[in-house]
Amino acid sequence: MNTDEPLQLLGGLTPKTFMHRHWHKKPMVIRQAIPGFMPPLSRTALFELAAQDEVQSRLVVQASADGARNWRFRHGPFARKALPPLKQAGWTLLVQGVDLLDDKVHGLMNQFRFVPDARLDDVMISYATNGGGVGAHFDSYDVFLLQAHGQRRWRIGRQRDLSLQPDMPLKILAHFEPEMEFVLEPGDMLYLPPRYAHDGIAVGECMTYSIGFRSPSRGELAGELLQRLAEDAQDSVGSGLYSDPKQPALHACAEIPDALVAFASQALTDALGDPLAIRRVLGEYLSEPKAHVSFGASQPEVLDRALTLDRRTRMMYDLHHVFVNGESFLASGRDAQLMRRLADQRHLALADVKRLSGPARSLVEEWCTAGWMYVET
Repeated sequence: MNTDEPLQLLGGLTPKTFMHRHWHKKPMVIRQAIPGFMPPLSRTALFELAAQDEVQSRLVVQASADGARNWRFRHGPFARKALPPLKQAGWTLLVQGVDLLDDKVHGLMNQFRFVPDARLDDVMISYATNGGGVGAHFDSYDVFLLQAHGQRRWRIGRQRDLSLQPDMPLKILAHFEPEMEFVLEPGDMLYLPPRYAHDGIAVGECMTYSIGFRSPSRGELAGELLQRLAEDAQDSVGSGLYSDPKQPALHACAEIPDALVAFASQALTDALGDPLAIRRVLGEYLSEPKAHVSFGASQPEVLDRALTLDRRTRMMYDLHHVFVNGESFLASGRDAQLMRRLADQRHLALADVKRLSGPARSLVEEWCTAGWMYVET
């Protein structure tokens, strides 16, 4: 993507300017980010997805009683008869990861690839009847909220008091203080940085597409990377045994020797000291599909046409590796250039396929057989 080219999606800003002015900093309302936008999925199609076991869906129902709003929350799947009537106000159906389920929604998410793929998470579709919403809340990640159908009234504000209402099934702010209010029409979009409070309420029947971004915590990253490094520790640090030829006899025999502590500390230092190892396990973690994602194996393909990545495939790279669906491969030279092109464009022209080396072609054939990519027809 040319990051110096103005985009209607960003209100005429270039991606470079948007990232500098707004990303992770301040909200932005973009009128007609996608003019004439027509939602790729109908209400019926969305309800059908929510009924599937492998699809993550949630139902939020609110009702007023004694001047207060009561909330009910359930996880799917939901048969159609399990959803409230369309005429009932104040309920919301949330369907997660729709970009993995529909090519057109996946194509919509690809319009936001001026942000690193390592940060892109998924597209969630929210369907709501009149008055529906999930309450005033804040997210820990950046999000674009694209109005797909109907209208939604948004109230947003910088929130200093992040305390939550007690005894609620949802994380709803106890003392929401909105600073701005506006109504989004189909094709309008709202960008919100992390921890910016917001409350969206449907005006009539509406659908909103949320393009969300992953923000792993330090603890999450440390735990994942250490676990992966531990699995390879035997090979990375060697199998040398602890020895103590100068160990004296001890009266206090239960005390752990300092020499053994130093030996263990050095083993950890060696395991963490290889920057390539850290890059490798980070790339494997970031490219790993979500737990519910599966690929169907196919017949071996003859690489005689262009290649396209399956919409569920996560492919990334660094200076030394290519990462595909949680696996890492060392790459250099022309093969590395072609693999990076495939990752960036999610497509590789036939002329480039023919330039792959023999080992690289064999690897791509394995990926096709695994269902990670396919030969275009």
